[in-house]
Amino acid sequence: MEEEEEEARGLLADGPDEAGRDAPAVPGALPALCDPRRLAHRLLVLLLMCFLGFGSYFCYDNPAALQTQVKRDMQVNTTKFMLLYAWYSWPNVVLCFLGGFLIDRVFGIRWGTIIFSCFVCIGQVIFALGGIFNAFWLMEFGRFVFGIGGESLAVAQNTYAVSWFKGKELNLVFGLQLSMARIGSTVNMNLMGWLYSKVEASLGSAGHTTLGVTLMIGGITCILSLICALALAYLDQRAERILHKEQGKTGEVIKLTDVKDFSLPLWLIFIICVFYYVAVFPFIGLGKVFFIEKFGFSSQAASAINSVVYVISAPMSPIFGLMVDKTGKNIIWVLCAVVTTLASHMLLAFTLWNPWIAMSLLGLSYSLLACALWPMVAFVVPEHQLGTAYGFMQSIQNLGLAIISILAGMILDTRGYLFLEVFFIACVSLSLLAVVFLYLVNRARGGNLNYSARQREEMKLSHAE
Repeated sequence: MEEEEEEARGLLADGPDEAGRDAPAVPGALPALCDPRRLAHRLLVLLLMCFLGFGSYFCYDNPAALQTQVKRDMQVNTTKFMLLYAWYSWPNVVLCFLGGFLIDRVFGIRWGTIIFSCFVCIGQVIFALGGIFNAFWLMEFGRFVFGIGGESLAVAQNTYAVSWFKGKELNLVFGLQLSMARIGSTVNMNLMGWLYSKVEASLGSAGHTTLGVTLMIGGITCILSLICALALAYLDQRAERILHKEQGKTGEVIKLTDVKDFSLPLWLIFIICVFYYVAVFPFIGLGKVFFIEKFGFSSQAASAINSVVYVISAPMSPIFGLMVDKTGKNIIWVLCAVVTTLASHMLLAFTLWNPWIAMSLLGLSYSLLACALWPMVAFVVPEHQLGTAYGFMQSIQNLGLAIISILAGMILDTRGYLFLEVFFIACVSLSLLAVVFLYLVNRARGGNLNYSARQREEMKLSHAE
């Protein structure tokens, strides 16, 4: 549930002009907060957009925040525990292609957002009921349902953003949405363990019932997201009536036949993406117990350090995005990010240095990679194939996450954390090799992936002439 997908959607998004720019006069004098043309109203809409994804991101990493409790109360090993992440990813191997189509052609942005929010809510309730009834298979099914809604809700969120803020404000809006998503993940990491202990004290003992009740309380954030979806639908319909504004569109045009035309640089970008992210998200999913066992951290301190990646990415993603825009040199920035991630995993695996150092490096490199890697797709793919390229990239990313999540659990059960870290180092090393190869291929072909900002501007001007 990541920023990379949001940035991808931002590149793809294509909606109507900024609401109200050439709109007819609104009949009667409306208060600023109720007038779709006024800044106050648009800020209200932005607030709802930001909270729309809060519940989804908060609940996505519920298993990571409660890793010890889930394994103990449900009596499962790490392999089965990691299935909670794999089942989230499986539906998104397909839905990356279908989510935009369903929003554009079937439901419309308003009903699509409400329906996907409902999937998130229902999935979290089923997940919690699995704990209450001591049925792990029900928890897995809940995560599957949750996954159906989670990624598609991010698409809907960005479609709303483009519909209301297309123009100079859009990058800022995407940055704010991303920051709120990361705040949701951070709050989850630091709150759920404390909440479990409070529920345990109230019920008198730990166990699967305590786990289920804790997850059900956490699901309140999903209801908040659903309320935001309903409010956004009402305000968007009202703006359409007052301003004759069209419904937002994702701008996706996906044709699977385009895959055969993908170039070698694009396939290398896919490889970098998959092998990089499988060394980040599954690690965070298993990180809490790692910090407790290897470094002797308390449960609360382990949760705090496990959330550092999200804490850093909230403010740094917009800053790095601006930096990459200003400097260009995308391959160099991706190379820096991958090398730093490799160093981070090596520090965690082979040293006893304070893990705050390694996790801070991981947070910085994770933020930088997303800003530099995902826009490169637009440099190597014709505009009419962008939807297919980004859909395919997200699809194989989710396939990789699903498979590696299961594999990481198996490695941890049989070989331990050191071997797991070596496995993650191997994944990042493959990503590094792909970056080096991409640099060489781009240079040999005279490609534009590593152009500076000035070279890109000159290229645009030459094309315009």
